[in-house]
Amino acid sequence: MRLATFNLMHGRSLYDGRVDHDRIREAVAGLDADVLGMQEVDRDQPRSGGVDLAALAAGALGGRAAHRFAPAVIGTPGETFRTVTATDAGVGEPHYGVALATRWPMLSWRVARLPTARMRTPVYVPGPAGRVILLDDEPRVLLAAVVEGPVGPMTVATTHLSFIPGWNVRQLRHAIRALRTLPAPRLLLGDLNIPGRMAAVASGWWMLARRPTYPSPAPRVQFDHILLDPRGGDALPPVQAVATPDVTVSDHRPLVVEL
Repeated sequence: MRLATFNLMHGRSLYDGRVDHDRIREAVAGLDADVLGMQEVDRDQPRSGGVDLAALAAGALGGRAAHRFAPAVIGTPGETFRTVTATDAGVGEPHYGVALATRWPMLSWRVARLPTARMRTPVYVPGPAGRVILLDDEPRVLLAAVVEGPVGPMTVATTHLSFIPGWNVRQLRHAIRALRTLPAPRLLLGDLNIPGRMAAVASGWWMLARRPTYPSPAPRVQFDHILLDPRGGDALPPVQAVATPDVTVSDHRPLVVEL
């Protein structure tokens, strides 16, 4: 079983600022994941060539991979955006959110909206001319799937939590409550914006890997996690290998765990 989480940063490279679809395909194909959780995923955004990045990534995993995209916002983060709602799906407009792709058969999908912080926070933007900018926090969403895995039905999910300390913990606990209504074993793969083992402390779930993932050129901190619910978690085999491959896409490295 090969699990991966990857913050795509809408496919942009830190090295030249370009979004190259072939680079994205190459990066995702190299992960060779049975389940891939993705964050900062664009659909119909001019900045990423107007493509569906979730579909592009799923295609790179092979023809059998199913995928689902869950938009959190309509518009472009950092510019103009609004929250996706039941009455405003923003049909025909650019979207941004999270996605799951898996080679295992899909049984059902679930989307849960997470509580949104209403404040601006300074955030460091890495790159050749790294700088600190003030950002409004974005709406956040949890995307979960019940799949027919090697051990039977199980739940895999992905999310991208707030960069505001404390608020991301609140969102994580909200996500945990939502996931525990779905079948065990349960896995959460995502950019939680919670450093290191604090993610395990805040969630009560097991960390399957401890490895820095950010910033990608020389990772110093782990924001990207693969967590396993201890309730039913012993049904999965033990971790055999962990990797954070150096790819040419994003300011995060993907985190890969092999069971």
